[in-house]
Amino acid sequence: MKLVIAMLMDGMIYASWLFLIAAGLTLIYGVMRILNMAHGSFYAIGAYAGASLVGFYLAGGYPPWGAYLVLLGAAIFSGIIIGLLVERGLLRFMYGRDEVVMILVTYAILLILEDVIKLAWGVDAYFAYQPYTLLGRTKLVGLSYANYDIALIFISASICFLLWWGLNRTRQGKLLQAVIHDRDTAAFLGINVTRMFTVTFVIGAVLGTFAGALTAPGISVMPGIGIEVIILAFAVVVIGGLGSIGGALTGALIVGLARSASVHLYPEAELFVIYGVMAVVLAFRPQGLFAIATARKI
Repeated sequence: MKLVIAMLMDGMIYASWLFLIAAGLTLIYGVMRILNMAHGSFYAIGAYAGASLVGFYLAGGYPPWGAYLVLLGAAIFSGIIIGLLVERGLLRFMYGRDEVVMILVTYAILLILEDVIKLAWGVDAYFAYQPYTLLGRTKLVGLSYANYDIALIFISASICFLLWWGLNRTRQGKLLQAVIHDRDTAAFLGINVTRMFTVTFVIGAVLGTFAGALTAPGISVMPGIGIEVIILAFAVVVIGGLGSIGGALTGALIVGLARSASVHLYPEAELFVIYGVMAVVLAFRPQGLFAIATARKI
């Protein structure tokens, strides 16, 4: 029983982290049909901004609980800035191009931003462990878990609900779905498609920086973390189906639980289990488990 609970908890914690990273990536693709490879750099920028600002804040002797607000502010501010710069500064000139071209463009942005990060923060590691340890730990059937990791599960579930509610229960969400299904008709009916694209990309960027800022207290923030996570995020959204929020959640849960089972039962396969799961799913469902149906024009 202890082993089962350990696998479930570890899998849920890892899945919540994966969903935070993949949510912005799949949202941008679902609306704009852009597989944003630069999303990994958004994650890294959020992690660096959160870790460095928390360090400055705590060095000033301010109340430790305020570090959580600093993380949130760093994620939102950096996400809005980088999202607007990338979308308004470059991507808006590329709309209508082939999806492969957009992948190459966003991959180039990823490489550029990785160097920008090194110029801005250097190559030394940043540590902001205080928010992680401040919440303490909880014991469950003899197993100890950081409350920060448990909170991450609830935060991911809340974000998933907010995205679903925003897309399905609000007027703007309905308009956005119209853009997703047929952007030309949506523009003809008076919907400002350009503004929808900008808002969607900024929200996706904020989700990426938010994931990085929340992860920063639990890791060593160093160069290269963005490239590592974009591969994992890509695997998750491919399993769940590109453009589907529910698919991203399902893919994160599948990958998280599969990795946890591998770590506890057969650690040697940890590096391969994620790609093994992806290969099995794609063998039977090449479009992913919950891919959004694409309307065919006749």
